[in-house]
Parts: sequence; C-alpha cells; structure tokens
Amino acid sequence: MSTIATVNPATGETVKTFAPFSAEEVAERLSAAVDAYHEHRTTSFTHRKKLLLTAARLLEEEQEDVARTITLEMGKTLAASRAETAKCVKAMRWYAEHAEGLLADEHPAEADVADSGAVSVLVRYRPLGPVLAVMPWNFPLWQVVRFAAPALMAGNVGLLKHASNVPQTALYIEELFRRAGFPEGCFQTLLIGSSEVDAVLRDERIAAATLTGSEPAGRAVASTAGDTVKKTVLELGGSDPYLVLPSADLERAARVGVTARVQSNGQSCIAAKRFIVHAEVYEPFVRDFVARMSALTVGDPTDEGTDVGPLSSEQGRRSLEELVDDARAHGAAVLCGGGRPRGLTDGWYYEPTVLAGVTPDMRIHHEEAFGPVATLYPVADLDEAIRTANDTPFGLSSNVWTEDAEERRRCVRDLEAGGVYFNGMTASHPGFPFGGVKRSGYGRELAGHGIREFCNATTVWQGESATP
Repeated sequence: MSTIATVNPATGETVKTFAPFSAEEVAERLSAAVDAYHEHRTTSFTHRKKLLLTAARLLEEEQEDVARTITLEMGKTLAASRAETAKCVKAMRWYAEHAEGLLADEHPAEADVADSGAVSVLVRYRPLGPVLAVMPWNFPLWQVVRFAAPALMAGNVGLLKHASNVPQTALYIEELFRRAGFPEGCFQTLLIGSSEVDAVLRDERIAAATLTGSEPAGRAVASTAGDTVKKTVLELGGSDPYLVLPSADLERAARVGVTARVQSNGQSCIAAKRFIVHAEVYEPFVRDFVARMSALTVGDPTDEGTDVGPLSSEQGRRSLEELVDDARAHGAAVLCGGGRPRGLTDGWYYEPTVLAGVTPDMRIHHEEAFGPVATLYPVADLDEAIRTANDTPFGLSSNVWTEDAEERRRCVRDLEAGGVYFNGMTASHPGFPFGGVKRSGYGRELAGHGIREFCNATTVWQGESATP
C-alpha cells in the first residue's frame, strides 16, 4: 500500500505519516457524498455563493499558514506558495460571482422552437453528482480549487484523491469547505493510494472524474471511465514551446522566459520547456537567458531570497538527472547547471540548467522535463519554428514572442496547443478556459467551459397543452 506522508523535500525528513483509509472508510465517505449531493444540488446559487465566499475569506485569512504547509510538503518557495493561495482566493470569488450567469438557462432561436412544434424550449444545466478528483502535488491547492469551486457552485459534490506526498494540504481543503458551511460530505478527501483509484471510480456512486497528472495516470483513469461510461476531464503533461522571433523584445523574452521555465521549481505542466529561437536573434537571446538562469539562487524554499527550491521527491530528481545525462551522452551541450548544487547535500535540489544541441534521438526531445531544465532549438524561419513546436506528443500551451501580425496569425492557426500566449508566459486565469490537445489530455477547466464540464445539459421541451 502507498505511503501517505509529508516528507520535507528540502531535507528529506519524514515529518508526518498518515494511515490510509480502509475500504470501509472509503465506502462511508462515498455514501456521505451521495447524501450531501441530494441536499446540495437543490440549494440556490445565492446560498452556494455565500458559502464559497466564506471559504475564500477563511483561506485569505489563513494564507501564511497554508503557504508554509505547501512549501513544507512539496518544496516550492514561500513566495510561490503565497501566490498560489492568493490565486485560489481569486478563483473562489470569481466563481461565486459568475456561476449563476454561466449556468443560466439557454433559449434556442424562436425559429427552431417553432420548427420543432414546441411552445417553448430551454436548455438547463444540472449537476451530475459526486465527482472524483485525482490531483497532483505541484500546485496542491490551486489544482483542487480550480475544480472544486465550479463543481460546488454547479451543485456537484467532490471526492479528492490527492497526491500521497501532500496529505496535510489535502485534509486542509476538506476542512476549509466544511468550516465555510458546505454540507457534511460535500467535499471530502480520500487518503488512499493510486492503486485504490480504480475501485473508487468503478463505484456506481461516482458520476464522473477529473484528473490532473501524468500521461500514464490519465490513461488509467480514462480506461476505467470508458469501461464504466463516465465523463472525464484530463489535464496531463506538457512540453510547451517558447518561440522567440526576430521582432521580439529580447530582454523581456529572456527575463520572462526564466520565470516561465522555473515556476514551481520547474515542476509545472505549463512551464515553458522548449525554447525555439530564430537564428537572427539566437545568440543574443541565449546569452541573456543563460546568464539569468545561472544567476538564480537555489536553496531553502523558506528563505525569502531563494529563487528555486528543491524538487518534490528523490525520484523526481533522479528522473530529471536521467534525462539530462541521456542528452549529454548523445551530444547536447550543457550551457549552465547540469547537476546537483554544491553545498546542498540534504534535500532534492537540482541546478537551473540549459541544454543546447538537442536532437530527436534524445529522450528530453520527446519527454517532459519536470524540473528547472530548458532546451534550446535554433530555427531558420517561422515554418521551422512551428514544425519544431509541434514535434511533441504534448499540446498543452505555447508562448510566442513577436510584434508581427502575420506571425501571430500563423501561430494561432498552426500551433497544436490549448493556448497561444503572445509576449508573455502561460498562466491560468478563472475567466479563461484551460486544457490541452494530443497527449496533454481533453476537456477544459475554468471559465464557463470548466463549470459546464460536469453538468447535464438538459433540453426542456414544452408542447401545446391539451384543450380543457
């Protein structure tokens, strides 16, 4: 059975362990979810809004403690953890204010209503029921809230199977919604291992599932959901391209590029990973980018002066090392970093690293590097830049630096990704749909798209009443 524990990535110390739930405890929570759903789904938007705004207020008041728990459990800097917590507060308030409008009844065109023989037709969005959320450790609060806020406002209830290395964050989220006044069982954490997910998802009381995580985990959940005919939303890995074209502001592109690469210590699906740079500006961009990557301070994530903390686990660092070592063995040049920082013998640290000369025979060309490692690709023109950007099994998001309108048009048309961000870095926002294509998954989170993913779009057709 999986170990569920808080292990400090900065030291390797096991801080606290938790007993996994028994099958009986899981069954009790599933029953509680069903009971809560029957109550919660009949409540008004006004009532749900009040509860979600209370949760937002509590989280805002407790921001510092929550941020320290996130940093303790997965290693991102305190500044990053505070920012994540603030983002969750923002999303809760956004959905509290917008959910009713996003789920308002829709009225088809009068001509279509008349053509159908109806007196009236409307489309009403109704909740599905208990939704299983399988969530990752890299944004342990944000990934959950961006599902939970819209799901709860829609009238669904949630069961959270969080990553086994962030149990304190997972339990806090359950308690947060309970303290905010949501019905008992409305949002619950399941302390179970990955091997138990299949049985939970197969349970007839689970209506649907959402997963953010690795491609193998997504395949497993999608397979079970397909077998049981249940709706799923998957947000999987990414190897996002970062295109720098001749008209770009190179100083800004390099500065933002560093932030885009090392956010969450480089452990982000939407982090820019492959830097595809036009030959005309390759040398000056790379010179600035490498200098900035080299200047980052790696160290204790609770130190306010730290830019990059440790990776979340020993296995995570080992996997990153294997990718870099493979690239090096196949001829890649290490322009900075490439190993464990000197002087940091405890914890799972890795240097910010830039690789040049990456080719398709290297694993890192095709696989996601989950850590502060950037790869460089010089290209001759826009056509080659787009081909290189699309030469990946993933398609989560993309970043393009250009002032040229035709280049922007081409990138929007041709880049295979769920988002195209010009002159900036990819960042999710509650008002915009978020998700990917290809092996980055399917479905969308956030905005109206996200709240409607777990709703039943019900056609309500009214014929002419019989004559008395």
